[in-house]
Amino acid sequence: MATRRHPSARQQRLGAELRKMRDAAGLKGTEAAALLGVNSAQMSQIESGVAGVSEERLRRLAAHYSCTDEKLIDALVAWATDRTRGWWEAYQGLLPTSFLDLSELEHHATYRWDVDFLHVPGLLQTEEYARGILGYRVPELPAGELDLRVRHRMERRVILEDPQPIPYEAVVHESALRIRVGDRTAARVQLSHILELSEADHVTVRVIPFDLDGFAGADSAMVYAGGTVPKLDTVVRDSPQGAGFTDSEAQLGVYRTLFHRMENVSLSPDRARDFIHQLAKEL
Repeated sequence: MATRRHPSARQQRLGAELRKMRDAAGLKGTEAAALLGVNSAQMSQIESGVAGVSEERLRRLAAHYSCTDEKLIDALVAWATDRTRGWWEAYQGLLPTSFLDLSELEHHATYRWDVDFLHVPGLLQTEEYARGILGYRVPELPAGELDLRVRHRMERRVILEDPQPIPYEAVVHESALRIRVGDRTAARVQLSHILELSEADHVTVRVIPFDLDGFAGADSAMVYAGGTVPKLDTVVRDSPQGAGFTDSEAQLGVYRTLFHRMENVSLSPDRARDFIHQLAKEL
């Protein structure tokens, strides 16, 4: 059984889902290992994503765990047997692992929601805006690494530009639209870029204005990526230590509720476009 030195977040998630399934069945790792004819250490490697698992073994485990969720099992089999070599692998060893994990997550997502309060969401950023955001750190990035990060962010937009793009919805606070990451001209170009993207059928942009009464949710920024089944959804949130991935069912439910709450209080797509257009005219 071949092992991986650095399993991706997706590979770790597959193992974690198998462990959740086993825990729900009330079985020990040693019992699962015996079923597969492996030792406890090898079972642990499967459940941590360090080692892969075949379709036959995965289905045998699911049956032994009395899992009857066929859609979930089929989705996990698709994960286990996927041999996709994505564009992000060109950045292996060049960028932090979290960058690659996010790209892989987006590639496999069935839909994507963003909520942001201080910055324009990454998928809506122009190259100049992204360079300003990614370059504003201490210590400063070497020029070559900054170029790599900007190029990677621009390539991530493929999920919106693909011939069969996924549905995308962004809820952006007025503060993120008004903060000038660059100069006045760059800010105008950024707003125009958002307006252009929002004309696409699969892209929805909403705005939360400053004058909204009773809004206390400014700590709820998120990236929400829909999975093949709801149990495989993922939330990504930024922290000083890097991107954090959340996938517990309870927390996913919380973030779904938070997103819909933001959606309900924000300006409609048509009113949001008029709002952004007016902001651009003021620059």
